[in-house]
Amino acid sequence: MLTPFFVADDTLTWRNGQHILTVQPWGADSVRVRAGLYRIQPELPGALEACPPAPEPGASRIEIDADGGRATLVNGRVRVEIAGANGLVSFFDDVTGEVVVGEAPAHFWYPGSRHFEAGEGGLHRVEQRFAAYPDERIYGLGQHGHGRLDQKGMVIELAQRNGEVSIPFVLSSRGYGMLWNNPAVGRVEFAGNGTRWVADKARQIDYWLTVGETPAAIMTAYAGATGFPSAMPEWASGFWQSKLRYRDQAEFLEIAREYARRGLPLAVLVIDYLHWRHLGDWDFDAEAWPDPQAMVEELRALGVEPAVSVWPSVSPLSENYIPMRDAGMLAETASGTAAIGNWPDGTTPAEIGVAFYDATDPRARDFLWEKVEAGYARLGIRALWLDACEPEVRPGPQHLNFAAGTGHEVANLYPREHARGVYEHQRRAGQDAVLSLIRSAWAGSQRYGAALWSGDIPATFPSLADSIRAGLNVALSGIPWWNTDIGGFHGGDPEDPEFRELIVRWFQFGAFCPIMRLHGHREPRGSHGPVGESGGPNEVWSFGETAYAAITPLLHLRERLRPYIHSHLREGERTGIPLMRPLLLAFPDDPEAWKVEDQYLFGPDILVAPVTEFGARQRRVYLPAGAEWTHTGSGNRHAGGGYITVDAPLESIPLFVRDGADTPLYP
Repeated sequence: MLTPFFVADDTLTWRNGQHILTVQPWGADSVRVRAGLYRIQPELPGALEACPPAPEPGASRIEIDADGGRATLVNGRVRVEIAGANGLVSFFDDVTGEVVVGEAPAHFWYPGSRHFEAGEGGLHRVEQRFAAYPDERIYGLGQHGHGRLDQKGMVIELAQRNGEVSIPFVLSSRGYGMLWNNPAVGRVEFAGNGTRWVADKARQIDYWLTVGETPAAIMTAYAGATGFPSAMPEWASGFWQSKLRYRDQAEFLEIAREYARRGLPLAVLVIDYLHWRHLGDWDFDAEAWPDPQAMVEELRALGVEPAVSVWPSVSPLSENYIPMRDAGMLAETASGTAAIGNWPDGTTPAEIGVAFYDATDPRARDFLWEKVEAGYARLGIRALWLDACEPEVRPGPQHLNFAAGTGHEVANLYPREHARGVYEHQRRAGQDAVLSLIRSAWAGSQRYGAALWSGDIPATFPSLADSIRAGLNVALSGIPWWNTDIGGFHGGDPEDPEFRELIVRWFQFGAFCPIMRLHGHREPRGSHGPVGESGGPNEVWSFGETAYAAITPLLHLRERLRPYIHSHLREGERTGIPLMRPLLLAFPDDPEAWKVEDQYLFGPDILVAPVTEFGARQRRVYLPAGAEWTHTGSGNRHAGGGYITVDAPLESIPLFVRDGADTPLYP
């Protein structure tokens, strides 16, 4: 009797005509599902390693009904059942016996739960549908500015843009985590009548699913599949000073000297864009930066790490453009055009077309590092700011072709491969710990020293509130190093009373982020030369005496927190548990903890409740059940499991310590 199932090694395969589906154990309590037409292509780019982790002895088994009506694969806690008649896949928690999620057809006849719509060159528009569950909550998916923590009911584009970071991993309140292991541009819809993942142009369906007893167990399994976080350098946990932009070496060094004169902690001082002569030179303009070696040495004597902006763009005016173009190291359109992004460069204010190096090409990554090493690393600069690494091109990088494939099918890989190239070369050069500040990421970026920031967001109180949700979803997407531009990027007048209050409240939040970094394009903005702009003052003393008095204690608090930060980041290197923790991650048995979106745990012991409204001097705070909480402002102790209202004067952020833990919050 013919059966739609067969087994080879540890892989269960279902087939109906040209439609083929495979399910394979992939790490503890996890499986990988792939589906395609005619064959499964094993070498397509993604976030999973090429070879699966070996199943634990005795944890995996495959059973097929005698009539071929159903097949079952069990791997630890996850049980997968496939219906022989139509190939529908259902996933169970094998401990509880409950369904966690199941594929669902769009129609009783056509299309089914999986759909392939033929395109050109072996590409298809692919869809994968799952059932919807009214009580389900969905978290993760990277960073988005919609102001929601729970993604249920949302349509999320799977594409990289400034401030919108696509990491296609979700953590569900139903006890599973799922990675859409496909770097193609598309979308995911968490609708009331079903969930649908779509890739506009791809070669097959590929997703990974794990079942965990707790959200923490799911995060650990996900890190095991895509890579555990790398080690953060010791210098990176202090305060970062930045603005758009320091125009020359003299202005830049004077900032470091002023911090030293005032006795203020300063860990990193950042050189933003336009310090080069042309985009793609990856070097200093000697006229504005005449002696960068002496600059680095003075900063090091002050205990300050210099950071420098490195863009992936290459201007035709750069000496590197023609060699890279001729060697095939630039991404091009289908018509062979490389210079596609508009940017002012050189001595004219007119915009010209610039290209982007192909970060998916190992040769191009090597070439970039060769230039970065000659321009920066040889000076002792090891902190690199990988700006505009989506890459920033309109209408989008899906219209480019890369070494790894067409932009439609691989564009979301770009920021991860960019960070990977810098990380691997810095490690080969002898750096034990590497950090690159990046504006975009994809699944697995945490392996490569990626410190994501929230992009060019507005300088407003609603933006501050939205940033908290965005940062928590990033944490639940496997990226433990995250930060914002303190104060927001676009605008903010240092003379405006509302902005002065905003900058204080944002500093309070920033002190309890994995990276604490001040940046922004402040008013009044001025033009300096034929290209680029520079904003107004953006140092801690720029916002008036009241703000200065509230901000400076936060810099010293951050210094005290640094051992605590590194201790729990090191824990995350082996567990995948982030430093910024939504309450649901630590208190999954408390139903209210799954709903709280505007507060979080910083490590295991400090509950942070940022103030995000202008003029607010009180804050309502939820204290999770299962612990006792001490309010640091009053010393009052509270049982968990309810809401309280506490005072929140301008100079204070509501903080609570769990179960009397010994924390470095006090001098």
